[in-house]
Amino acid sequence: MKNIANLLILFTGLIAISGLASAQTPQTVAGGKAQSNLPQGDGKISGIILDKESQSPIPYATVALIKPDLDQPIDGTIADEKGKFQLKNIAAGIYKLSISFIGYEAIEISSVEISGNEKQVELGDLFLTSETKQLDEVVVLGQRDLIEEKVDRTVYNAEHDQTTKGGDATDVLKRVPMLSVDLDGNVYLRGSQNIKVLIDNKPSTITATNVGDALKQIPADQIKSVEVITSPSARYDAEGTGGIINIVTKKNKLQGGTLSVDSSVGNRGSNLGLNGSYRKGKVGLSLGGFGRTGYNILGSFENNQLTTDSDGNEILTTQQADTRNNMLFGRYTLGLDYDINEKNWVSASVQLGAFNFYSRQDALLTQTFQNDALLSSSLRDVNMTNLSENMDVSLTYVHSYEKPQQEFILMGLYSRNNRTNDFVNDIINQNDESAIDRFKNENQSFNQEITLQADYQMPIGDKQMLEFGGKEIMRTVSSDYQFYISDEEGNYEAVENDDLSNVFNYDQNVMAGYVSYTLNLDKYSIKPGLRYEYTTIQANFQDEQEVEIPSYGILVPSVNLSRKLENGDMVKAAYNRRIQRPSLQFLNPNLQASNPLNITQGNPDLEPEYTNNYELSYSTFLKGTSLNISTFMRNTSGSIQPIRSLIGQDTVLTTYENIGSEDAYGMSVFANVNISNKFSLNGGTDLYYAVLDNNVNNPLYQAENEGWVLSGRLFGNYNINDSWGLQFFGFYRGKQVQLQGYQTGFGIYSLSIKKDFNDKKGSIGFGAENFFTNEFKMITEVNSPIISQSSTNSMRNMGFKINFSYRIGKLNADPKSKRRKSIQNNDLKEGGSNQMNITQ
Repeated sequence: MKNIANLLILFTGLIAISGLASAQTPQTVAGGKAQSNLPQGDGKISGIILDKESQSPIPYATVALIKPDLDQPIDGTIADEKGKFQLKNIAAGIYKLSISFIGYEAIEISSVEISGNEKQVELGDLFLTSETKQLDEVVVLGQRDLIEEKVDRTVYNAEHDQTTKGGDATDVLKRVPMLSVDLDGNVYLRGSQNIKVLIDNKPSTITATNVGDALKQIPADQIKSVEVITSPSARYDAEGTGGIINIVTKKNKLQGGTLSVDSSVGNRGSNLGLNGSYRKGKVGLSLGGFGRTGYNILGSFENNQLTTDSDGNEILTTQQADTRNNMLFGRYTLGLDYDINEKNWVSASVQLGAFNFYSRQDALLTQTFQNDALLSSSLRDVNMTNLSENMDVSLTYVHSYEKPQQEFILMGLYSRNNRTNDFVNDIINQNDESAIDRFKNENQSFNQEITLQADYQMPIGDKQMLEFGGKEIMRTVSSDYQFYISDEEGNYEAVENDDLSNVFNYDQNVMAGYVSYTLNLDKYSIKPGLRYEYTTIQANFQDEQEVEIPSYGILVPSVNLSRKLENGDMVKAAYNRRIQRPSLQFLNPNLQASNPLNITQGNPDLEPEYTNNYELSYSTFLKGTSLNISTFMRNTSGSIQPIRSLIGQDTVLTTYENIGSEDAYGMSVFANVNISNKFSLNGGTDLYYAVLDNNVNNPLYQAENEGWVLSGRLFGNYNINDSWGLQFFGFYRGKQVQLQGYQTGFGIYSLSIKKDFNDKKGSIGFGAENFFTNEFKMITEVNSPIISQSSTNSMRNMGFKINFSYRIGKLNADPKSKRRKSIQNNDLKEGGSNQMNITQ
């Protein structure tokens, strides 16, 4: 991205080049190249300047050509936006090159010879190392942009955001353009929950049930970047109607060993992380662990529900309770990679994770009225348990060929997630507060996946690329649920009822093949692709009762087109067709009845959703500000929508059907502003118009809604000096349009200050979140001809924390590091949540 620092170095570089060597008199400066009265020749020197850590281009770096005997510049140029440079018309001789850029250590290349036999010298990739430099009493800190706009994705460089320290992945995603996160950690991409989350380009069963829970297991300190892919190519799974989110975690590709510790302690939660890595020669080993606990998470709950029965009687039911939540989770990884030889590389990894979440509603008072007369009143304590244990084992093999970028990748993945979703209701005597009755539900489930994937890519010339491959996902899902009630002595007895106690098994096999072609011209780039997926399903209950679900195939076309304008601006257009398969939460027939007035039950007969996505975006640079504007249109058929019906007079049963259509039309704007070398701002807003319809003819259940949805974020970074830094963040998500109502918006903000010490090996800081607001409320409204409901959740989330981190060990550059490959399964619609791509 262009910014003020880039413009400053471009300007000063041009001045420096225009004055190269006082003994010479330049004639013109054009296109960043100084033309002088030096002896002319037909020699050429070229190369590409890259950031040593990120391998990304460094635009506008200064290149000076030096005659060794004079020891001063005699010619020079400025690299372009891709870091490429070329010096022309050089006379025969031996030269030195000096390459520099503000915020990086300058390098010098000696003995560059132009002769009759070697008139064109290609230096290849040249790497600069970032540093803090002081020029004329002004400190200029080299810092990569937080946001990078690439041809097929938007990248958020989370490693430069200190406000998330001590948090988890949900804290990071709140800052990413086009994403919004609700209070439960559910993620939305341009308003859609139907997104796929990958971790280091790999799918994981931890995201197959509830993405919000999965993200809480990933520490923010271990996230390198987040990639938002709104128009995936044919190489990606067809799943994820809203797009793909890929979370890339920090990986060590250097020689040597290092050990780091990250910790924080606060009034709402604490965490501790230890990560070590060691690489010697061809072998690399990494081992890490992270644990976090949440406590003192208090709030309240209110619910007012008005129902109309078949006789036209209106029943008003009110509920209120105090709430408290506690959580404990951890994630542990072990990775090994081995360079067999120059052309072959293999890696293996094992990841283990656990998530324990306990939620209580104390003294839940439920009262039912008819014509202002009290019909019934009950008092109960509700305990909900959400436990998760997951394991991912992956193996990757990469073979590269003599031709650059030609490679074959073979990958395998075993992933399993075991979950426990239980609840217990203790009904309390309102006179003496003794327990008079109890009932509970136990639900043990698992999601297991075995995935095999093969990919081959072959460059055709220097402007074309052909990719093709195949993939198979063998998925097994099972839910064992049992309902119990207590007898007169307080002992639990199982209820023998197939609707309340049963075992549901669901086997799904997805086979896919794809082909993709890329053509890169001087100004244009086009990437069309075609993918075909065929899905077979077998489902049954414990009595071997089959659920008839037909097989289906889908052809998924995609095309991405970009054009680079004369001034460096970029225009992108894209189209793709997507599919969203229902996950276990939508399929599971287990009755979720922790609140007896609101019961939810999945539907095993659900089919996938189908979506057409259209996108047009424009990226530009204005006086130190990078600006991205994108517009989109999304049309979904067969949308999985809730159906609410009455059981008795006051109990609402929610299930799901493929009856809906969803359309969204909107735009996103994001800006990166470098006000000075010390102060930068990043912010953006997402706005779209949602149109929802469940297409039901029965007037009692027909529902439709439409309206505008707005969200925005602002992030600021101020470097006080070379060791002190200040960062702040604010996020607001506006009112959400839902099929039968709406949910009010909410906002969060945070401020943190950090002090680096011991040559930046360690840091200590203090952070505060929502420090002006003791609590805030979220209201959810549901309206239909038979149900009118208003629920209010209050949360007290004012938080303060102390952060500490320290790193020991030393790493050296490994010039032979390879791109790491990993599997991505992107095909399940998350129940009540989202899907994203998380990369490690």
